[in-house]
Amino acid sequence: MTNLTNTNLAQKIISTASLKNLKITTAESCTGGLIGGTLTAVSGSSSVYDGGFITYANEAKRDMLGIPWDLLMDKGAVSPDVAEAMAHGALSQTSPRCQLAVSVTGIAGPGGGTAEKPVGLVYFGLATAFSQNDLAVTHQKVIFREVSRDSIRQRTIETALKMLQQAIDQVPDK
Repeated sequence: MTNLTNTNLAQKIISTASLKNLKITTAESCTGGLIGGTLTAVSGSSSVYDGGFITYANEAKRDMLGIPWDLLMDKGAVSPDVAEAMAHGALSQTSPRCQLAVSVTGIAGPGGGTAEKPVGLVYFGLATAFSQNDLAVTHQKVIFREVSRDSIRQRTIETALKMLQQAIDQVPDK
């Protein structure tokens, strides 16, 4: 289920993160592990990709990433707060080995959307910790207007990989 764009992005991430001695983890909901799968399709990925968390259900988000149940119930799993908490939770679980965590939570469809949270809505979280006192967590919201579940998931992978690459590019070479 990978495409050439995502494969090329993954190759660049593995190459540049390896040169900068960075480790990555993922926390995935709507992609069900496809970001990690795209990264690990690249030879040499074990030098960069630590592992990932597939947290499709709310209970998995709570149990594996430490997302407070109240946050999940109040904001919903598809929200900027949960995307940030997922990235932070993944980084916390893998610290100090990892310096980067990307998370995705969204509605890939074709069902499940509402007026407030339509099919194609995806929130991305990014947590970085390049030093002990340098934790940063951000999020991004995208609404993909594609018509198929596969297309939404592929675009979600692409966006997550681009976020990782942008974060890696900001780290000075070692």
